[in-house]
Amino acid sequence: MAESKSSRHSGEEWSEDQPQQLRELAGANTPVGVMSVKLGRSEDAIRSKAQAEGIALSPPNRSPYGDMS
Repeated sequence: MAESKSSRHSGEEWSEDQPQQLRELAGANTPVGVMSVKLGRSEDAIRSKAQAEGIALSPPNRSPYGDMS
């Protein structure tokens, strides 16, 4: 069975730069599934690390239509 991209780092420690990458992706409102592929981690691992690092994965309450004033 072929290993999926999202689990290629399964069981490995996070590198020093991966939490920063996670922070940048979260800041850009990147979906967790896309983060998973980019970082080579499962979605559960992304959510767990984000919580441990205090990184919010959900965007702030903003209109999807921009500022309508």
